[in-house]
Amino acid sequence: MPAVAEARPQTAAAPYSAGIFSGPVFEMARRQFDRVADHLHMAADERERIFMPKRAISVSCPIHRDDGSVAVFTGYRVQHHLTLGPTKGGTRFASTVDVGEVGALAIWMSWKCALLGLPYGGGKGGVTVDPFSLSSRELEALSRRYMQEMIPFVGPQIDVMAPDMGTDERVMAWFMDTYSMYQGSTVTEIVTGKPVECGGTVGRREATGRGVAYCVRRAMEHMKIAPQHATAIIQGFGNVGSVTAQELALQGVRIVGVSDHTAAYYDAGGLDVEALLEHVREHRVLRGYSQESLCDPDELLTRPCDILVPAAMERAITANNAAHLKCRILAEGANGPTTPEADRILAERGEDLFIIPDILCNAGGVVVSYFEWVQDLQRYFWGHAEVREKLEQSLERAFQRVIARAGRDRISHRDAALALGVETVRHAKQTRGLFP
Repeated sequence: MPAVAEARPQTAAAPYSAGIFSGPVFEMARRQFDRVADHLHMAADERERIFMPKRAISVSCPIHRDDGSVAVFTGYRVQHHLTLGPTKGGTRFASTVDVGEVGALAIWMSWKCALLGLPYGGGKGGVTVDPFSLSSRELEALSRRYMQEMIPFVGPQIDVMAPDMGTDERVMAWFMDTYSMYQGSTVTEIVTGKPVECGGTVGRREATGRGVAYCVRRAMEHMKIAPQHATAIIQGFGNVGSVTAQELALQGVRIVGVSDHTAAYYDAGGLDVEALLEHVREHRVLRGYSQESLCDPDELLTRPCDILVPAAMERAITANNAAHLKCRILAEGANGPTTPEADRILAERGEDLFIIPDILCNAGGVVVSYFEWVQDLQRYFWGHAEVREKLEQSLERAFQRVIARAGRDRISHRDAALALGVETVRHAKQTRGLFP
């Protein structure tokens, strides 16, 4: 049976506790929130109610391996708040997954949805597993078992899943099918990021990377950088990083560096993005693409470029490398790539560095996920042009709000984005009151 942990409030005088949540990623989310809560003059007891997740679920997922043995994997789902609507967020299959990481990602998703004006709270899930160690049949078995264990706690008006690191539209189809078999009818709106043939929306796979590229374009306009004279380095060449590279290249930006967990390449003259994409389509990873352009993955982050896009894991920009960054635009394609210590170092550069914070920069995915959910509920689907136009309109509104708030309050773009998101959740909770 799943173990469910409900957040238990303390007295108003006591500081809020992390409870079952721990680890550097969760601590990072807490420190970011506290900084913004100080700016908003938020009382200690109010902070706990707004910050701490409503519900954390832990499940055991046993499956039959191809060799006949039984393996048990641990899965998690964290639902941050349901004040504005159902929770929404991805499901990650990775060997690093733990409840602290999932909790932090759910919290960041709440601020992101609120910033973009989406009627969601933040959710996130994951299974502690290396997906590359599973056969296709084992991956399907694990996906279906995880969703089966989550059925009592999710639903189109409760918690809507989506893909994340280590999962894709195929996994989302298995999730949807498992839930639908339990319900006795097809429920396409239980997940987003599905294949178009199964109720998905056009443009969802490219949405996050396309949104990163849009925000970079707007930042280049602010910094008066001409795309045809700009260079970019992309850390992480999965779905987000590869689409970002492709979109930036279409704008005229020269991609001089890319990396994934297997290899890193740098060429000041520019890399062939289409050749890189073809290599990854065939081999799944960057390793083996070239021997001539190989470089150290850590060193890649500090190579000269106009645009640096960390689009891999959390905590890529730290106190150890922040002072050595040579970019003019830092576009956070990943969630939580910059630590608070690194933020303090980068702040010393002032207007010389334009940071696009993660909850704005990578919001394209959840925006188009929202579009998919709406289309599924209505059973009425849009075309490519309409999806892209609505995505850019949503990002533009949020971009302008962040820039305006940062200028008005004389705070960083990150603090401005977080303040806008936190304020929205705060006001909604105040308006609804406390039950009972």
